[in-house]
Order: sequence, then structure tokens, then C-alpha cells
Amino acid sequence: GYKCASKKCRKKYSVTVGTVFENSKIKLSLWFAAVYLCTAHKKGISSLQLHRDLGVTQKTAWFMLHRIREMMKDKAPKMLKGETQADETFHGGRNHNRHASKKVKNSQGRSYKDKTPIFGLMNNGNVNTIVVPDTKSKTLKPIIASMVEKGSIVVTDEWASYIGLAKNYQHEVIRHNSGQYSRDGFHTNTLEGFWSLFKRGIFGIYHYASPKHLHRYCDEFSYRYNSRKITDDERFTLSLAKVNGRVTWNNLVNKIG
Repeated sequence: GYKCASKKCRKKYSVTVGTVFENSKIKLSLWFAAVYLCTAHKKGISSLQLHRDLGVTQKTAWFMLHRIREMMKDKAPKMLKGETQADETFHGGRNHNRHASKKVKNSQGRSYKDKTPIFGLMNNGNVNTIVVPDTKSKTLKPIIASMVEKGSIVVTDEWASYIGLAKNYQHEVIRHNSGQYSRDGFHTNTLEGFWSLFKRGIFGIYHYASPKHLHRYCDEFSYRYNSRKITDDERFTLSLAKVNGRVTWNNLVNKIG
């Protein structure tokens, strides 16, 4: 197994230098097992479960999973063409499930006083997710402009932040507030289906994802969703081709030095 990043190891295992496996004391066979388990489970695998499966500590399993999520990030997204669904969701606990002393007033709907907004684009069955500071027009429109080719069809609900998209796109608005969920074949149901899968995975498997690391969980779920049509073995092989780049423990916990 791969145990270090010394010159001797670099010569023998040069493929692992500069990757998520670099400078790791964990055996390469355990890394491979972790990559397979993380990518094969439809809703992911928790660090508690991974530490039991691999025989490592929970802290080590947590670190391994975050390194693996780093490889799932789409480092060179392509401009989207054709019909694109755009929608937002909010990550955070439900207000009615909280103790009375912890409830947040006026936190319903698109209020994100106690939640983190996530913006998504669904195109040709593939999803792109971005954790955003808010859902204002000045935040969402530049993202759409940078990721969707002008002249394309953009399908959204009637949220005010999307007003004005018709200047550069064929903007189709689905009025959810009026009970409309499909019009002339246009809808945002595919993207909303992904949000449902994402939330069930977070609440059911991880139970909690901090705002600090939420973007990594978004990358994980997006990656598995976009590769859902291939086999687990093929996804594992694809994942190993994306191991360049790594995140250190200090990066994750914001330690300096």
C-alpha cells in the first residue's frame, strides 16, 4: 500500500503524487475501497459507516471522504446549450422541528435567515450546483450568464430575481404559485427531483452538513447524479482519472501552517 510521499515512494507510486492520495499514511487499497463505496452508494456513505467498513478512525474516514469529494468537483464546466432548468433550494433544519427556544421568526419560503441557499442548473439530464450567499438577481443572473449560452431556453419559476432573462434567453416561466408545474412541455421538475434526492441524502445519511463544507456535498451528489447511467465499476474507474488536486487537513479545519 501507499504510505508516504517520500522520493522512494514517488518513484514507485508516481501516479499518486499530486493527487488526493498524496502524503497519506493510509494504504492505497483502503483509498480505493473508500472511493468505490463513496461513489457507488446512491446517497453517499457517512464517515461513521466508512470507519467501520475500513477499520480506520471516524476522523480519518471524515478526512478521506472530503478528499474524495474534492475529486468529484467539475473543474472545467462547459457552457450549457439548449433547454436549461434553473432553480434554488435552501439547506438547513426545518423550523417546526426545532425547540421553541431555537425557532427563527419569518424563516419560511425563500427566507434564508437560518439556511444556506443553493442554486442549480439542469441541462440535458446533468446538474450543476453552486452554493450562493443569497438568491438576489445580482447573484443569480451572472451565474446564468457565465454558464448558459446566450439564446438558449432557460426555464424558471416566477421568482423576481429571474425577471429580465428574456433579454438574452428564451425565458419560460412556470408559475408555481398558481398551481402550474408544466406548460407547453416546459417544467423544472427534473431539477426539483434532484433537490429531493439531495435533501434525502443529507438528512438520511449525513444528518448535517455545515455551510462551510456544503459545496463539497453538492459536488458529491451532482457527480453521482451525472454519472447515474454508468455502472458502479465504470464510475470508480472514472473517479480514479480525476484524482489530481487535493485538500489538506488544514484547508478543511482552517488551520494555518
